[in-house]
Amino acid sequence: MDIIELLKAALFGLIEGITEWLPISSTGHMLLLEEFVTLDVSPEFWKMFLVVIQLGAILAVVVLYFGRLNPFSRSKTAEERRGTWSLWGKIIVACIPAAAVGIPLDDWMDEHLSGPVVIAAALIFYGIIFIILENRRNARAAASPRVGRHFAGDVLMDADALATTTSLENLSWKTAIGIGLFQVLSLVPGTSRSGSTIIGGLALGCARPVAAEFTFFLAIPVMFGASLLRLLKYFIGGGGFIASEFAILGVGCVVAFVVSLISIRFLVGFVRKHDFKPFGVYRIILGIVVLGYFVGMPFVQSLI
Repeated sequence: MDIIELLKAALFGLIEGITEWLPISSTGHMLLLEEFVTLDVSPEFWKMFLVVIQLGAILAVVVLYFGRLNPFSRSKTAEERRGTWSLWGKIIVACIPAAAVGIPLDDWMDEHLSGPVVIAAALIFYGIIFIILENRRNARAAASPRVGRHFAGDVLMDADALATTTSLENLSWKTAIGIGLFQVLSLVPGTSRSGSTIIGGLALGCARPVAAEFTFFLAIPVMFGASLLRLLKYFIGGGGFIASEFAILGVGCVVAFVVSLISIRFLVGFVRKHDFKPFGVYRIILGIVVLGYFVGMPFVQSLI
């Protein structure tokens, strides 16, 4: 067993665990990392690996929110269990648009939309959207006499005090479906699944913590389904696991799980005191770096 390959797998798991939950695009980071770190595996295994390590990230959500998402909990009242089933219904309904578009177009998008220019453009564009959206939310709050009187100077309360959806319990089916439609945007690499759904939540009147947590829950069926689809394609195409590949995949999943636990807790705490503009700025910088590295450098080298 090559320890170097396992360390590489751990590095990819680290990046997955951080970037899957923060709205900064895991695809953009993986694209850059792949330029400097490559696993000694087949191209087919590599494509499968990048998707299936998300299973570790999914498990982190399940562990952290098990009590909240478990409709069979004996500690819950009948009304609370109905509320949990209702939440699951909203999660499933919100996943339908992305599944309806993404499953039939999966191979086409891999072939035509996975280039660095598309990824960089998506990073920059949605980074700008984050900044514009948060500035507008804060401006509306500042102009509100009620908010200005009671929450002046508090970035979180200024904007979230005007939110129409302040908890998952009062998240409407209409808003859930709307967030699901925004999730379709994430099918374009570089957009970020969490980024598109958080933008959707904010645009549809959700408080920041609600938008973030619903994004976590949407990831369970979406990422599980994507991983299952990629595994099926891998095995149908004749792929299999040797011991070293199984170890590489296992290390990637375990590291993604542990890091995801930290990332999710960080984001939940962060949005209770800050807005999403820092992530917008980071996305713009990353997009410029991706463009500079994959487009600018080859152009300059061609001139030399």
